[in-house]
Parts: sequence; structure tokens; C-alpha cells
Amino acid sequence: MGKAERERLNQSLSGHLNTIHETLQLLDQTPASSLDKLSWDDVVKTGDQVSKQATIAGMLWTGETPEAKAVEENMVTYFNTLQGLLLLSHGSMVGAGPTLSSAIHASIKQVVDCSFKLMMETVSSYGSRNKDFKLVVPQLVGAVWEACDALKKTPASNITAIGRAMTQVAVSVKDVLREMKELKPGPSNQTEAASDDVASHDDTRLNDNDSLSDDLGNDLSPEEMKVAQSAIGVMTETVVVLKELIRTITGLLKQEKPEDTGNFVDTLEKLLKLCQEIGVQIDELGASLYPPQEFPALKAALEKISSIIDEVQSKVESLTSPSEAIFKACNDLKSSMKQMEVTLDCCSTSEIESTMQNVSLG
Repeated sequence: MGKAERERLNQSLSGHLNTIHETLQLLDQTPASSLDKLSWDDVVKTGDQVSKQATIAGMLWTGETPEAKAVEENMVTYFNTLQGLLLLSHGSMVGAGPTLSSAIHASIKQVVDCSFKLMMETVSSYGSRNKDFKLVVPQLVGAVWEACDALKKTPASNITAIGRAMTQVAVSVKDVLREMKELKPGPSNQTEAASDDVASHDDTRLNDNDSLSDDLGNDLSPEEMKVAQSAIGVMTETVVVLKELIRTITGLLKQEKPEDTGNFVDTLEKLLKLCQEIGVQIDELGASLYPPQEFPALKAALEKISSIIDEVQSKVESLTSPSEAIFKACNDLKSSMKQMEVTLDCCSTSEIESTMQNVSLG
């Protein structure tokens, strides 16, 4: 089985790959809003056809090496189906904002990448005596199946895509909140510290593989602990705001229309960006709570979150019939941040007084 047949298959494959690459670039371009939006269901159905073609491609290699003609015919059918998938995907992106476009592009790119690996492996191994090849093909076919199946979970609307992205931010904030709840106060005085050191000597030897992160929060002073508790309150209220915002956004699902390419989608995208900025500030808040606590950084994060929440409220007001729950959640968060600011001011004063006393005693 010769070299000439493999060379011909390689040339044919190269042509198909180039065509798909060119078509894939379409997904980087926003389709004209004047076009009819195609249904994502049609994309999913075509993805099922790609899966079937991958199965057929794999079955060609279950026995003896197939004829080059059979491989080439399968290749033509496979890439024609894949081409159709790309064109349908582009048509489904009419009216899509950046978040939805990115989700669609990522899902389709995965199908393309897995398809390329399958076809390139089968062609490059044509006529080979490599026994492992027949073990590799089912894995490559399986990867195509998974990529095509993932199309069913890909968001089909701006609201769904943005709602999922907001959910990721909420999960991240909850992770930070969980870490902050694990912070513990250190010994209240040196005698207690010495006693604890002796009592925990054996435990330390048994647990010397624990991560450093387990020890980071174990020496918070009473004042620092108060700050941490107030920050936990802020983070808890932030999660509530994000949940209510997600509920507000997903509640608009029935109102989204293919022609909504202007202010509606722009507002949703802006709200997502604001959520992501909140997530960044919560990370900063959490990082600044470990000793020695950075009061200026904590105050700066609170100021930024407060400003972002003002923008969130303004954007939500522009949506159709927003729920009062989101505004209540925002106001509760603002109250929690004010309480934390008071705590920071009190702790700053206590720290200055303590420093002055130490200087006087010295």
C-alpha cells in the first residue's frame, strides 16, 4: 500500500484543511444584522451528522487497511458536513454579542480541532504497520463525539451566555468567601502563644505536609479579626447581588429577539463586565485580609465596589421591569460596605493608639 496513495490522500486532506481554515475565519466576523438568524438547533443537528461521519471514519479502520478510494470518499463527506456546520454556526451568530460569539466560536473550534486530529492521524498512518494506530482511532473518534455533544450545552442566546459568565463570577466570589470564613484569630497574648506552641508540637510534626495557606490566617489579631468578619459580610451581600442580577438577566430570556443587536445586548455586556470587575475587587479584598492587613488596599477595593454597584443599578434601571429585589440587594451591600469602613476606621485608630503606647513605654 503504497506511498503514492498516501501522498494523494495527503494532498486531498491538505485541500480540505485549507478550506475549513478559511471558513473558520468567518466566525471571527460579525454577520450583518440584516441577515436572518439561523437556529442553534440546526447547528446541533449538523453536529450529530459530524459525529456519525466520525464513526464511519473510525469503522473504516476496524479491519484491514481500507482502500484509498474509500478513505477519500469518507474524507469528502466528512469535510462537507463540517463545512456546513461552520456556515450554520456563523448564521446563528446574527445579533450575538461578544460573550455569545466567544462561546460559539470556542465550541465550534473544538469540533474542528478534534476533526483535524482524526483525519490527519488516519491519513498519515495509511499503509502503516503500526499496531497502536488502531487503538488510537477510537479515542480520536470519541473526542469528536464529545466535542459535537458539547454543542448541545453551548448557549444559544446572549442572555444565556451572559448569565453563565455571571455565574462563573459568583462561584469565584463564593470561593473567596469560603476561604475568608476559614480565617482564625491568633493567640491573644504571648503566654497563650507559648502554651499553644508546646501543646501543638506533636501535632505540628504529624501535619508538616499541610499547605502554607492553612497557616496564613492563624495569627489575626482581635482587630484584624473584626475587619475579616466585616469583609465576610460584604462578600456575602455581594453574592446576593450577583444572584439577583443573574435572576434579573435570565428573567428577560423571553424578551430577547434576533433583532436586539443594539442597546439591549450592549447593556447586558456592560453588566457582565461590571460583574467581572466586582470579582476582581473581591479577590483584592480577600488578599488584603491576610496579616498584615492592608487597610489602604481594603478601603480602595470598597470604594471601587461601591462605584461599580452604582453603575449596576443604573444599567438595571434601563432594563424592562427590573425586580425590586436587585435594588434591595445593592442597597444591602452598600450598607455592609459602610459598616466595614467604620470597622476599618476604628481599627486604624486602635492601631495608632497601641503604637503610641509602645513608643511611650519605650
